[in-house]
Amino acid sequence: MPGLIGKKVGMTSIYSAAGKNLPCTILEVGPCVVTQVRTLERDGYEAVQLGYGERSEKHTSKAMQGHFKRAGVTPQRRLAEFDAFEQELQTGDTLQVNDVFAEGEYVSISGKSKGKGFQGVVKRHGFAGVGQATHGQHNRLRAPGSIGAASTPARVFKGMRMAGQMGNSRVTIENLEILKVLPEEGLLVVKGAIPGHKGATVVIRKPEAS
Repeated sequence: MPGLIGKKVGMTSIYSAAGKNLPCTILEVGPCVVTQVRTLERDGYEAVQLGYGERSEKHTSKAMQGHFKRAGVTPQRRLAEFDAFEQELQTGDTLQVNDVFAEGEYVSISGKSKGKGFQGVVKRHGFAGVGQATHGQHNRLRAPGSIGAASTPARVFKGMRMAGQMGNSRVTIENLEILKVLPEEGLLVVKGAIPGHKGATVVIRKPEAS
């Protein structure tokens, strides 16, 4: 699927032509530079590697410095591979937001969700808690309750909803409608929410044209 790399700016809302208030996310997309073109003969598959966000050589490994020098581009902060671009791309080409996306299209956006740390079952899984808050209730209100049987099976089944690390994982939201494309500012306005904090890097892909 073709796409670009961008950054989450924040959320706002706009009104549709019918007067409905639509929650939307603003993304700063591109410019993305082509750092490598993979071919079927050399790599076994066809794809285009794009880079986003310049990075100083001081904070770039020697191996990646050589990779970017071969491509004739400055070091990039984030890389991602895409395929099925309509245009023929060469190393060093630059793609803007309006080169790939248009209003009314639907896209899938991938990013890392906000990290919540170690959380209990009430916050992590929406448990109601155990028992009541009064009449001698001690400290068991937000407890998980029973997590298994007795001597049979004498273990806790895998996948049991329990306390643990919440967030900080890769999440993909599919079928988000593009409400506006602002090429002068390099902005993309999509309907709904996406994973990540303000300033987080995201990957925007659109379905391959059939």
